[in-house]
Amino acid sequence: MTRLDEIAEKLEQVKERIAVSAAQSGRESSEITLVVVTKVFPISDVEILKQLGVRDFGENRDADGAQKAAAIDAQWHFQGQIQSNKIKSLCKWSHVIHSLDEARHFEIMEKSAEHPLQIFLQVSLDGAKNRGGADIEKLYHLAGLVQASPRHQLKGLMAVAPLAGSVSESFSQLAKIHRDFIGEFKDATSLSAGMSGDFEEAIMHGATHVRIGSSILGSR
Repeated sequence: MTRLDEIAEKLEQVKERIAVSAAQSGRESSEITLVVVTKVFPISDVEILKQLGVRDFGENRDADGAQKAAAIDAQWHFQGQIQSNKIKSLCKWSHVIHSLDEARHFEIMEKSAEHPLQIFLQVSLDGAKNRGGADIEKLYHLAGLVQASPRHQLKGLMAVAPLAGSVSESFSQLAKIHRDFIGEFKDATSLSAGMSGDFEEAIMHGATHVRIGSSILGSR
C-alpha cells in the first residue's frame, strides 16, 4: 500500500466517523471543520492530504508551521501553547489561532499581525497550567479585548479534555461554558474540541472544529 493509499483510507474512515457523530447529534457533517494536525509529519504528507481535498492543517510548533505554510498554500491553524517570542512569526503564517489564553499575547498579535486572524480562546477545564487555558473570569476579559479589535475575529472557544476523569463530563462542562459565553459574545459560535481519541464525543457536545492527527497520519 502506498502512502497515498494509506492516508486516503484513514482520512475516509475519519470523515465517516465525523458524519455518524454529527448525525447522532442532529447536525450535518458539513457543520464540522476537520483540521488535520500534521505535526512531526513531512511536507510530502501535507501535499498528499491537499491532493485528497484537505484544506485545513494544524501545527503545534511555530518553526514547523512556518516551514510547511511556506511550501503549501492552505488554511493554517496554530493550536500549541503560545510563546511571546514566537508570536510575530505565528502571525505571519497562521490564519487561525486556537490557543489564545493571555491578554499580553493578544496585545502582541495586534501589533504584529499582517493579516486578520480568526481567534479561539482556550479555556481550562481542569486548571492545569502546563496544558494552557484561561479560567472563566480571565476568559471574558480576554474575549472583550479580541471582540473590540477592528481586524481580528473572535471565533469561539477551544479546550482539551483533562487527562483524568470522564471525557463526556469534561465536554459537557465545555458545552455549558460555551452556551453561557455565546450569551455575551453572540458571534463566537465555534467550538474547537476533540482530537483523535475523543473527537466523536466532542462532536456530540457541539464541537464545530476537530483537530485530528494520528487517526489519519498514524503514529511517529
